[in-house]
Amino acid sequence: MKTLTCDVCRHTIQQPVAGRNYFHLAHRDVCEACKDSLEIVLKPVIRTKEPFSYEWYNQLVTDSIEKAIQKGKF
Repeated sequence: MKTLTCDVCRHTIQQPVAGRNYFHLAHRDVCEACKDSLEIVLKPVIRTKEPFSYEWYNQLVTDSIEKAIQKGKF
């Protein structure tokens, strides 16, 4: 049996399937619940950014995940 641990909440993911119950974002493995929380946090920030830049977005995701890892949650 293969397991994986979420880098943010440290929850063990049983039988991980990429893109279904865990996601690889910014060189980190994130469970589905943490990814949903990340999207909720980022959505209002992204909507106010004009013009949109993928470099800015990638940096925002990376910084948000690193902060969440330090806190242990989003």
